[in-house]
Amino acid sequence: MTHLILGQKAPDFNLSDQYGNMHSLSDYKGRWLLIFFYPKDMTPGCTIEASTFRDYYERFRELDCKIIGVSGDTCESHLKFAEKESLPYPLLADTDFEMCKAYDVLEKKQVFGKKADGILRTSFLIDPDGKIVRIYDDVKPADHVEDVLFDLRFLQDEHVSA
Repeated sequence: MTHLILGQKAPDFNLSDQYGNMHSLSDYKGRWLLIFFYPKDMTPGCTIEASTFRDYYERFRELDCKIIGVSGDTCESHLKFAEKESLPYPLLADTDFEMCKAYDVLEKKQVFGKKADGILRTSFLIDPDGKIVRIYDDVKPADHVEDVLFDLRFLQDEHVSA
């Protein structure tokens, strides 16, 4: 595993979304991108987080920022989740945890006495050049979207004046 730092090129990925469409980092070149990693479809915290991004989706569009959610769930699970919550953005199925490993968002958790990999609720804001400009650890699902929008506006202003 690698520890990612600000200013570093974001790791590439190539995963399917809830509709079977493939996504890679290069698909978003020239645009702002928020990637949020979450533990599991249809769980309370993940539903709150995904729904707040849905509720603010138009603001992200106005700022020309795409949103991608990522978990270890299957495309089928993502489709049920996206339909149930009316999510307008892709949910990528990282069932082998390759993207999670590349972004260093896995930790060993104790589940019913067994150790298993679990996804840390973490987000990455990536600039149009493909560089990581913000890393959000220990995300609070209900408040996270406002922090991201604030940073996005600030960074876009900074990016334009640079």
